[in-house]
Amino acid sequence: MRPLLLSSSLGRLVTVFGSFSASRNKLVTQAAAAPHLYYLRKTMHYQTEERGHPNSPDYRIYFKTSDGKYISPFHDIPLIAETEQQFFLFQQGNDVPPKKTKKNESEVLFNMVVEVPRWSNAKMEIATKEPLNPIKQDIKKGKLRYVANIFPHKGYIWNYGALPQTWEDPNHTDKETKCWGDNDPIDVCEIGTQVCFPGQVIQVKVLGILAMIDEGEMDWKVIAINAEDPDAKNLNNIEDVRKSRPGHLEATVDWFRKYKVPDGKPENQFGFNGQFKDKEFAAEIIKSTHEHWRALVQKQTNCGEIECKNISCCDSPFKCSADETRDVVQAAPAFGSAHPVSTEVDKWHFV
Repeated sequence: MRPLLLSSSLGRLVTVFGSFSASRNKLVTQAAAAPHLYYLRKTMHYQTEERGHPNSPDYRIYFKTSDGKYISPFHDIPLIAETEQQFFLFQQGNDVPPKKTKKNESEVLFNMVVEVPRWSNAKMEIATKEPLNPIKQDIKKGKLRYVANIFPHKGYIWNYGALPQTWEDPNHTDKETKCWGDNDPIDVCEIGTQVCFPGQVIQVKVLGILAMIDEGEMDWKVIAINAEDPDAKNLNNIEDVRKSRPGHLEATVDWFRKYKVPDGKPENQFGFNGQFKDKEFAAEIIKSTHEHWRALVQKQTNCGEIECKNISCCDSPFKCSADETRDVVQAAPAFGSAHPVSTEVDKWHFV
């Protein structure tokens, strides 16, 4: 297994998928000369700016840093939540043990961009084909998309979103399922107790992954929990979820299987007979989709209609200035009052 490595301003190497044995130390040395897109930064806090009218086709949620610079949540928010206790630092050929804290935190945390709050219905998503990739509501056949309430579920049954700096390459065929990527960042189901809001950036522990196949496309669903959730310390892998939350994983499979049926679509299928894979398997998938994203923003692969404008990927030909990103946001309609939502959205469907 080749670790995902990020370069630091101090020239040290970081692996984000766990400690390596002595036999794997040489991989760190071999990767030292590999090209990297960004330097480590301290954990950032992000703000959002709404434009247009909620519940309408022109509604957008743009992202910016705490100092007011507009960014892409797809390309500029790091995959890894960069707090020092979450990294295993490596010098060439030598393991450095993870730093211990009072909470004994040595778990790698990932940034998650929340697109849809739990129990809501609007299909909000990162707009991969628009400059700066704001969150918008998906549209199909000229109409805003909402997921149906499939009894006994109300809307989405978790906080739903994506891992930044990942991409399921439609030119890549998964070796296990023989399906190609769905051309989006990898999806995350966050199972914590807090209801999040669209555009919130949270740090999550990855617990496992589900291989959903959507009309022939590979559409991985990462299962994770907010690191700040009271249950996070007790949930460390997918089996912990199964034991402490009876029925939750089964409900997740049921939801993904049936959620398109009210729209006249067939049930979705799954790889691995619908069984969840563990967090180590999930880490490999995340690593792979991060590498596909890196090739995308370096223009080493065909990006098609994907918009790669960013302000932080230093080896990317799509890198632009803060003035350019500001112009993108200012060209969007001003924020206005919300449009009404059809009562049909609250209808129950029995599938």
